[in-house]
Amino acid sequence: MTETAVYDIERVRAWKRELDAAPYRSYLYSYPHKTAYRPFEKPKPLSELWQDEPAESFFLYMHIPFCGARCGFCNLFTLPDKREDVHKHYVDALERQAKQWAGFASRPFARFAIGGGTPTLLRADQLSRLFDIAEDIMGLDPSAASISVETSPETVDPQRLRILKERGTDRVSMGIQSFIEAEAAAIYRPQKPDEVRRALDLLQRFEFPLLNLDLIYGLPGQTLETWLYSLEQALSYEPGEIFLYPLYTREHTILKPGDVQGGGPEDLRMDMYLAACKRLEERGYEQFSMRRFARKDTVGYDPSKRPLAYGCQEEGMMGLGCGARSYTQHVHYASRYGVSRKATESIIADYVAAERYDHADYGFELNAEERKRRFVLKGILHSEGLPLEEYTQRFGSHAFNDLPQLHLLTESRLASIEDGILRMGREGLGYSDAIGDWLISEPVRNRMHEFVLP
Repeated sequence: MTETAVYDIERVRAWKRELDAAPYRSYLYSYPHKTAYRPFEKPKPLSELWQDEPAESFFLYMHIPFCGARCGFCNLFTLPDKREDVHKHYVDALERQAKQWAGFASRPFARFAIGGGTPTLLRADQLSRLFDIAEDIMGLDPSAASISVETSPETVDPQRLRILKERGTDRVSMGIQSFIEAEAAAIYRPQKPDEVRRALDLLQRFEFPLLNLDLIYGLPGQTLETWLYSLEQALSYEPGEIFLYPLYTREHTILKPGDVQGGGPEDLRMDMYLAACKRLEERGYEQFSMRRFARKDTVGYDPSKRPLAYGCQEEGMMGLGCGARSYTQHVHYASRYGVSRKATESIIADYVAAERYDHADYGFELNAEERKRRFVLKGILHSEGLPLEEYTQRFGSHAFNDLPQLHLLTESRLASIEDGILRMGREGLGYSDAIGDWLISEPVRNRMHEFVLP
């Protein structure tokens, strides 16, 4: 064995020890992270940002930043506010924004999602307005797009579900987090198991093509046994899709770092993840990422539809509403980001009071290196993997030359290359949050560290 080989083995072992020491660092669901966004030197006209976007279809997203209560783990752009007049003024603003953006929607929409917050906190007529805005103003064709809406147990009722069903919703996603009342209370979630089961029974009666349920592992007081109990309770409703999230505590969240780890001195999250993977595989679910599992027989949309294609690596996301992010291939933009009640209220008030929404003034410009990293991260953090030849065709270079640290994924056997695709296995996907953090560029990391959360 040569010295080089010995060095390589030691380097791989040291890197793997780093992952084992801190597998849960940051949930990187998009790159670059929103804390890397800054005010642009000069506002960018949206007509220019969107005119040359090459995607054949777009993704339309609406953000409703209201919820019944802020959960202890939440650092999303949401505001606990149930006032109907506040909701109406916000939807009025969203409609004004849509009218100014409609001309930029030069491609058909393959997907439409309403998220938050809790969109179904809106009164039924305001919820219906969101679909009117999407269809009548933005040009959404419900027969050619998959449609997803987020909800919560306490807002599930026949009137709202009837609207979702009539407007062509394919996927309803509901956060449950735990079926054990004490665990829900520990994350400041006012939720009783009977309320969850009532909502699930009602959702089943409406027979949406795809039901997604969210659960969280690593809750205060949670054990491996209680975690698997909640998982089994969720599986008893035969959802087409399940998302499993490790618990995180971050700046401005109510929960603090000492509250994690399942109530003991040892971090149980990896054990919980692996046990859930095994249980889901036994029940016929396929893993698509660290978090997403879907039943193998799930279509995911109404079979009578013919939704347009929209690939994992596409950009072209148009985000309407305060807190929504929009992605073109070169520029990501959004409203300002905040978590505290004061900051969120102020940002929403500015959005509602605005008259013009046709310029981007806050976001991130992606140079060639950042576009490469984004492409790599969007590939390897999902089961689809990173298509190496497609990377070369798109960027004119080789992924392993541009990011030589990718060799550590294969040398550690967390990933393998099959048929030209770099793909992580179950263990590798389990380290997704650490690997995603590891691949952040230094310029982006510096901006994230310099960000001051209002």
